[in-house]
Amino acid sequence: MKKIALFPGSFDPFTKGHQDIVQRGLNIFDKVIISIGHNTSKKNRYFDLDLMVGKIEDLYKDNPNVKVVIYNELTSSLAKKHQANFLLRGLRNTTDFEYENTISQMNRYLNEELETVFLITSPQFAAISSTIIREVHRYGGDVKEFLPYEI
Repeated sequence: MKKIALFPGSFDPFTKGHQDIVQRGLNIFDKVIISIGHNTSKKNRYFDLDLMVGKIEDLYKDNPNVKVVIYNELTSSLAKKHQANFLLRGLRNTTDFEYENTISQMNRYLNEELETVFLITSPQFAAISSTIIREVHRYGGDVKEFLPYEI
């Protein structure tokens, strides 16, 4: 049986840290589905959804083991649709762990076959967050070093 993992997030934007988690996830899983969802705690996207999907798809255009999907439903339901039994998540710090642990437990309650796999962020990407990237970009700062594509 193929090991398929969802890598869910708002990816606003998709950073080099996210890219690193996908690449490392491919060492564990047969397929990684980058799942771009709507985060209800965030009002509006900063980067256009279609732009972000296009940028991510372009990054992985030569890798048939990576797929990009947009979703607006429970992550646990999306996992069932794609026959994914794993969620792939990156952790930068203990704050991320506290947040992700709660979500993991709820996903497991909703879909008992769904296992969350946490990868600790590579040190060179630990300070990168989409929130910080948005703020730097919003005020005209250079974010090229943190993104695996041009904006």
